[in-house]
Amino acid sequence: MANKKLSDSSLNYPPSRSKNVFTDAWHFLIHSPKINTLVKTDTEEKRQEYNQRVMQRVGVQIDKNRVLNIHQIGVNAPVSYVFNELLNWNGDSTCWPNHVARVERINNQLEQIRILPFGWSKYPFRFMKSFLGLHIIPLFYLKSIRFKQVPDTFDFDNARYLLYECSGGYPIGIFAMYVRSSIEDLGETASSQLVFAVSFNFYGNEKQRSKLVNKTWEAVHNRVTANVLNRIKQLSEWRVEKMKRQLEYL
Repeated sequence: MANKKLSDSSLNYPPSRSKNVFTDAWHFLIHSPKINTLVKTDTEEKRQEYNQRVMQRVGVQIDKNRVLNIHQIGVNAPVSYVFNELLNWNGDSTCWPNHVARVERINNQLEQIRILPFGWSKYPFRFMKSFLGLHIIPLFYLKSIRFKQVPDTFDFDNARYLLYECSGGYPIGIFAMYVRSSIEDLGETASSQLVFAVSFNFYGNEKQRSKLVNKTWEAVHNRVTANVLNRIKQLSEWRVEKMKRQLEYL
């Protein structure tokens, strides 16, 4: 069979790359995501039960003082492929607001990551030791608890995940990136399900807890996370579709 030229116009496009702080704000905070990814339940009791099931899968006990949010999206790409996207995460501004929250791998390793506000490794003025009393450098410090890169032999949903202890400015708690095969009985139709779960308290302890501040941070977190997941989905599906088309045209 003669080779045919693959036309990019026949493919879905990848998400546009953010170029500065303003496009970060537009793409990840102002923009309303196509798919709402926040997992919602009818009651607080059901929410806690669902959260507990998810955390049991990664072996984490939930602190009652932490706020736990779970986001989930279906991706039409193999589980192994989506998980490799997570393993290659370096803050690329296609899927992460890297101008507002710069990703820095310590010793170029995924096991330890610092998230720096606007890329600052120190405060912009010598006299500054915090920002309005908040120690936001680093914004996050992620230290690996467990990476499960190969599913268990009898794991029916082919699960893999990255699990981190999270400290720094905020949030305080854990952060999990989890990928599994879709479950037909749950009405899931995509090839894979990508889940982000975070457990946090804005101040890091119960005595200083403020419901208003936590709720405000949750709203920001939920919008950014939903846009990140939508972009990972778009990028993964575009790449897989492009590879399929290239094979067809060989």
